[in-house]
Amino acid sequence: MSASAGARPAPGAPSATPSAASLPHAGWHLKPSGSTARFRGLAAVSRTTAWTAGTEGTVLRTRDGGRHWSDVSPPGARTLEFRDIEAPDARHAVVLAIGEGTASRVFRTDDGGTTWTESFRNTDPRAFYDCLTFFDRRHGIALSDPVDGRYRILSTGDGGRSWRVLPSDGMPAAQPGEAAFAASGQCLVSAGSHDAWIATGGAAASRVLHTADRGRTWTVTDTPVPAGDPARGVFALAFRDRAHGLAVGGDFRPGLPSPRAGAVSGDGGATWTAAAAPPKEYRSGVAWLPYSRRAALAVGPTGTDVTADGGRTWHTVGTGSYDTVDCAPDLGCWAAGERGRIARLEP
Repeated sequence: MSASAGARPAPGAPSATPSAASLPHAGWHLKPSGSTARFRGLAAVSRTTAWTAGTEGTVLRTRDGGRHWSDVSPPGARTLEFRDIEAPDARHAVVLAIGEGTASRVFRTDDGGTTWTESFRNTDPRAFYDCLTFFDRRHGIALSDPVDGRYRILSTGDGGRSWRVLPSDGMPAAQPGEAAFAASGQCLVSAGSHDAWIATGGAAASRVLHTADRGRTWTVTDTPVPAGDPARGVFALAFRDRAHGLAVGGDFRPGLPSPRAGAVSGDGGATWTAAAAPPKEYRSGVAWLPYSRRAALAVGPTGTDVTADGGRTWHTVGTGSYDTVDCAPDLGCWAAGERGRIARLEP
């Protein structure tokens, strides 16, 4: 259910690995959503099924490859800003609303969005939740910006039905001004049954935090992606396994440069190396192409980039505006963004 889960094979998945060279010959095909919401939360279940979540409490779902979208928004949620959604199938989903105090909430559905249950409402005015991820169908965590100088972690062991705040003694101190960016649902991602990573920015250095025990203890390392400003840092992460990760980001303000906006890790986020040829502009979302060890996609408001060498070099292949991207195990890759834009990657 994590944003990086698409890189893991599934029973019945294609056995052939797609050629990374074929990526530039594919493109985003818009799937009219009938919505004007800005979608920053996205869960790609398959080529036919996807969920997306965004402004004005909007949640949409398709089961026919994007030909039709059902508005399955939680009742009474119009004032909320949904920024992340995780879904293992067409019936079950968990969606996160961001904001200060009680604006941060989590909802869960077991019937395809026909009914929703609010399973968490933040009551601490100092907390601001940004992202969530799941290790499997039961175990997941959610991330808040620092409270009392440390990032706050929520944990669930029952598929999002209930949540508890984890102790903060295993969390390194945050830098002054440091935060996570709720830009694409990818500031917190996971791979495997216990590992997760947090992307940060806004402070003197952009950093990545890593846990190997589902959020109880964390380590932290700097990345080469520039920060030093509230608008700059790492915005999104993707791990295709416990070792190999990608980081993208930059400066989200329109028209401002975003140098060194990409980095790679081969050791589970312990160290990061700047991309030799990073995306030339700010990118808010990133996803590995399933079954490929080298191919990935990055998206942002000014376009899409691809890499065929594991994130070392990136090439722009489109100028359409998207905020988030996710790929399913059956090679179904989806992107979503402003003004109701949703698309699927097709030849």
